[in-house]
Amino acid sequence: MFGSFLKSLLDPNPKQLDTLEEQLALAAMLVRLARADEVYQQAEKDRIISVLARMYDLAPNEAQDLCHRGEALEAEAPDTVKFTSALKEAVAYEDRIKIITALWEVALADNERNADEDALVRLVSSLLGVSDVDSATARLAIERNA
Repeated sequence: MFGSFLKSLLDPNPKQLDTLEEQLALAAMLVRLARADEVYQQAEKDRIISVLARMYDLAPNEAQDLCHRGEALEAEAPDTVKFTSALKEAVAYEDRIKIITALWEVALADNERNADEDALVRLVSSLLGVSDVDSATARLAIERNA
């Protein structure tokens, strides 16, 4: 279903993602994070939909559809290292910080830190080339707004 998109992401010289591809990649990454602890709860799915709607100015049904497509893409996507490394080459740094912020928002949706989710956010942050300072700043902003 997403074969050509994944192939283009994994190309040695990936092209810049268009808006829809960026949205889809983020949705898949958020789903991967929510599934990191082997429990994908409705509250996490609702948070993903909320994050996607806010970030991309989508209607609730559009954000829900994007989340569903993200779930399907996440199931087909390669391991996190390959998937995230490919995103690094295709997404500008400022947008990578937005990805990390969104990941922290989903990870902290239940107001609890989970070791599996923390580890995945840290791994993704590192693979995306987002500094520890920028990642921590994003996490603290989400914690303050909780």
